[in-house]
Amino acid sequence: MTSSLPPRTDDELMELLIRRLPEKLQTVLNWLREPSHKWVRIPAGVLFMLGGVLSILPVLGLWMLPVGIMLLSQDIALFRRLQGCVLRWIERRHPDWLGLTAEKA
Repeated sequence: MTSSLPPRTDDELMELLIRRLPEKLQTVLNWLREPSHKWVRIPAGVLFMLGGVLSILPVLGLWMLPVGIMLLSQDIALFRRLQGCVLRWIERRHPDWLGLTAEKA
């Protein structure tokens, strides 16, 4: 399993994943990922994670937990490593989620 392409960075994989979302959501996520918007990103990430923990309530759900982790990964190394592991798993197991084609069957 050798590939002539260099391995993708976490930022490249995240960009591929974001491109699969609706345009308005892409705009919001790209705005939130800018370094100068840390003051919005951190509280939003914490609120999403709290919403994921309170998933027994209507509207809130476990889907909020990975969104919170993704937002906090820009600023917290522990979440950055977790996001990197998840992105590599997606790249290996579900390349179609990133808009890639599987290299091997």
